Amino acid sequence: MPIFKPLNTRIYKKPNKVVTPDVIYWKKLGDPVLVKEFGPIDYIDFSPLEPHHFAVTCSVRVQVYNPITKLVVKNLSRFRENAYGATFRNDGKLLCSGSAESVVKLFDVSSKSLLRLFKGHTAEVHRTFFVEDRPQIISYSDDKSVKVWDISTEKEIVTYSEHTDYVRAGAVNPIMPDITISGGYDGVVKMYDARVGASILTAQHDAPVESVLFLPSGGIFLSCGGTDIKIWDMMGAKLLGSVSQHHKTITCMRLASDNKRLLSGSLDRHVKIYDTSNFEVVHTLTYPNSILSLGVSRNDDTVVAGLVDGLVCVSRREEDKEEDEAKKMSSFKYNAKKTTLQPTADLVVSSTEMGIQAKYDRKLKKFQYNKAFETVMASYVINKTPHVTMTVLQELQRRKCLHRVFEQLEHRYMLLLLTFFVRGISDVTFSRPLIPMIHMFMDIWESKLDTLPLEIVKKVIELSHMVTLENDILDQFSVLEGSLQMIVAASRASETPKDPLQKLNLMPSEEAQKKLVLNLT
Repeated sequence: MPIFKPLNTRIYKKPNKVVTPDVIYWKKLGDPVLVKEFGPIDYIDFSPLEPHHFAVTCSVRVQVYNPITKLVVKNLSRFRENAYGATFRNDGKLLCSGSAESVVKLFDVSSKSLLRLFKGHTAEVHRTFFVEDRPQIISYSDDKSVKVWDISTEKEIVTYSEHTDYVRAGAVNPIMPDITISGGYDGVVKMYDARVGASILTAQHDAPVESVLFLPSGGIFLSCGGTDIKIWDMMGAKLLGSVSQHHKTITCMRLASDNKRLLSGSLDRHVKIYDTSNFEVVHTLTYPNSILSLGVSRNDDTVVAGLVDGLVCVSRREEDKEEDEAKKMSSFKYNAKKTTLQPTADLVVSSTEMGIQAKYDRKLKKFQYNKAFETVMASYVINKTPHVTMTVLQELQRRKCLHRVFEQLEHRYMLLLLTFFVRGISDVTFSRPLIPMIHMFMDIWESKLDTLPLEIVKKVIELSHMVTLENDILDQFSVLEGSLQMIVAASRASETPKDPLQKLNLMPSEEAQKKLVLNLT
């Protein structure tokens, strides 16, 4: 007896996404561990030294976490008001932070003691950074100014006051420490030179700037604000390009993978990962709420996102299973004296696999077509797996029994079928095979509509409206296709040669001309 072959319901599934090396690389990040804080996470910064602790600035404290245990190892709470933008020095021993107290504070990470207090701002200080290889700190404040401080004397070195709104973003050039940029809520990015003591460049971002970033070469910088990331050349503030992959405000940017990848976090709950060579998106990370801050460890082992609801999402890279097995095998000590292998005969076990058949397959196997139809007309099947309903309808049509099933329809199943028709007629996947089924249904019941319940008649009228709407859309596409063909024809006409003989293909080719000359000679 031949084995019954079940229906193939996979034909309507969407094609699999292309798996790239970047997708594999970033998929190795494990599920994020959620740590709850007391307020929105303002800033996250990783220590450059192993084990790469990260500082989370939130509410009235700065907490230093261990990325492996996800536990707090240091708690800097010398704040009376909110703390902002805590960052590590390049040796990981010192940490500076702004605050709502209009001061900049410098801490010793190991002892948690407050070393310096820089006073001079008149409003909240949201971003602070150490200057590479110099005993200086740069602060960016809501008083529309940027200040450079000397750590040893706590004195202000220079002040730049050229913004007209809050300054909430800044960065120091990694190659030239004298160069720094600031981004303000006035939609302007300013570049300053400490040797001149004033602004040397202005770039118009045209949206409140949330974050700025230098690329490692130092000649290109990025600014993000609104839904755009803009790429600027430092020489002349020339706009090199603009990237718009988010649909809500971009709040933070970070470099990763040895500065070959750029990460941007947004209020749309997504972190986009770009290739810095062409700024194309190579992967996307999704989080449960809007993202305010982002941090990436130097070796990409840990990615931390700070959310607006006070959650810190810590994603740690998982080691490959093959590497783990290799380590176990290398650590396993084999003792040949204690272990003896006894020869055994081969044992063949016969097994028969019994697949579980779907309910509609069992009905089709017994030629119970009406019951197979009723099985796939359940509301949960139509809503969750419409491709199964479509497959069974096509199988009934192939067996030439769909006409008989439609003639014997009960009113409740007729209403469900019409609902499926209304939903599927506008779906490109289902519309083509549904058209002959709708014709068949209307041929059977068109003359009996006056005997049907009012709700079924309303559903037929709705189906008629949907068909009319689809026809109008097709007409519009036909008009658009004609217009495009005219444009293509005009462009081809403009590329035709000016010589009328070449246009008519009457001009002989070079080989034909040579043969003609040889024949004449």
